[in-house]
Amino acid sequence: MSRAYSDIAFTPTVRAVQTRMGSRSTYEPLDHTHERRNLLGVAEAAFIEARDGFYQATVSETGWPYVQFRGGPSGFLKVLDSGTIAYADFRGNVQYISVGNLQGNSRVSIILMDYANRRRLKILGRARLVHESDDPQLLARLELAHYRARVERAVVIDVDAYDWNCPQHITPRYTAAEVEEVVAPLRTEIATLTAARQTSDKQALTDDVWGSGVLPLRISSVRELTPRVRAYVLRAADGSELPPVQAGAHLDVPVVLPSGVVSTRRYSITSYSAQRQTYEIAVLREAAGHGGSAAVHARFQVGLTLRCGLPGNNFVLHADARPALLIAGGIGITPIQAMAYQLRANGRSFELHYAARSERDAAYLSDLRETVGAHLHLHGGATHPRMDVAAVLAFAASDAVIYVCGPAALIDAVRVAAAAAGIASERVRFERFLADARPRLDKPFSVSLARSGKHVEVPQGQTILDAIEAAGVTAASGCRNGSCGTCRVKVLGGEPDHRDMALSPDERALAGLMCICVSRARTPSLTLDL
Repeated sequence: MSRAYSDIAFTPTVRAVQTRMGSRSTYEPLDHTHERRNLLGVAEAAFIEARDGFYQATVSETGWPYVQFRGGPSGFLKVLDSGTIAYADFRGNVQYISVGNLQGNSRVSIILMDYANRRRLKILGRARLVHESDDPQLLARLELAHYRARVERAVVIDVDAYDWNCPQHITPRYTAAEVEEVVAPLRTEIATLTAARQTSDKQALTDDVWGSGVLPLRISSVRELTPRVRAYVLRAADGSELPPVQAGAHLDVPVVLPSGVVSTRRYSITSYSAQRQTYEIAVLREAAGHGGSAAVHARFQVGLTLRCGLPGNNFVLHADARPALLIAGGIGITPIQAMAYQLRANGRSFELHYAARSERDAAYLSDLRETVGAHLHLHGGATHPRMDVAAVLAFAASDAVIYVCGPAALIDAVRVAAAAAGIASERVRFERFLADARPRLDKPFSVSLARSGKHVEVPQGQTILDAIEAAGVTAASGCRNGSCGTCRVKVLGGEPDHRDMALSPDERALAGLMCICVSRARTPSLTLDL
């Protein structure tokens, strides 16, 4: 089966030019594909109905093409079914060039643009004009109740083929609504900062120093990587050199939660350089989190000093000459990026596969393209295929060491695929950014703290660690996602529901330990050695 778009667009002359210019081998596989692409899918339908305009080309009886911009509120171009799109033809400058052209030649070519995300969809089809007297129900379906424009007719297009275009050379542009979407959180942040400066809480925002760690770092700059990811550059507060780090290292950073409690969060150091002047961390704002990332986005500002812990590293690159396969999902790019930079600087062999919802949501994408170049492979979104983990592993070198960081589903998929391919487990190394999200008991319970004599209620959706910190009890903590084991405590009574990835069976059963950053209780209460 061949692709419909290629059948139409790749005429014999076009194919001859492709052959002469050396690109025919790139497009020849489209003549033998299982994707015909003449029926719109869910992604195409959603893309089409989100647009507020498109470019439409028709051809006159003299052979001249005519390109016209058709605009209206988002959704005015509607998908009637998988093979048909239509729009209400609003009265314009009454030249009727497109209408006239369609009388003699029904062929149309449409390009739909998403400038903000650098995406475009091309559609080839045949158009017919439908007047209200012919089909009043169709006209009623296409009319927009709140858009004051006169509808003269409907244009119905039978789709013959479609194709997604590459983002190359598309200059990002943004509508007023898109700008407002980005600005709105900033306005909220300004309001929050203004209110915080006018009131005091357990730790006022006007304080110059947060935390009690041994490494004082000052925020020297902040930049937006995506609408939800922000990067922070940290320098030594006294201007001295920073402790040396290798790719995969992390920092335990103090954070003042909305409750006023000073907690810590662990973030990967995304930068790698022989110079020891700065560290960089990147923080994804999680609306459904426990308030740490939201507090960072709302309160971290240039000039603030953070007393952090010394850098640690539980995700170290191998030192021998074996190649590396780097796999990142979402914010999991943070340690993976540092690995790519270190491998590149050392002239070592590697490939980087990066899965993201879209290019707009891919943190550090432009930096990686510039620094890593052909080693980078992007997956996900409208213009890039989803990551086929098995295929990625199949094309890796037979002795490659695999590093994966991101959501649990991605890590589990890599581990399962590696096992199926006979790859030794010691060659698959991972770091999680999210706690185990498998459905388990999540009911409220109580915790008695033997040393402090406090009794703490742990509601649904809150961790033991967060609950006892809110009660004024200090406990050691690190990653807060159950992977490092720093927060392990002895259970003196009750039965824990273990959800960590750090403790061994013996540590759980024989030593009676649990990680209070993610694990919960199977019994109505627990007694802990705190």
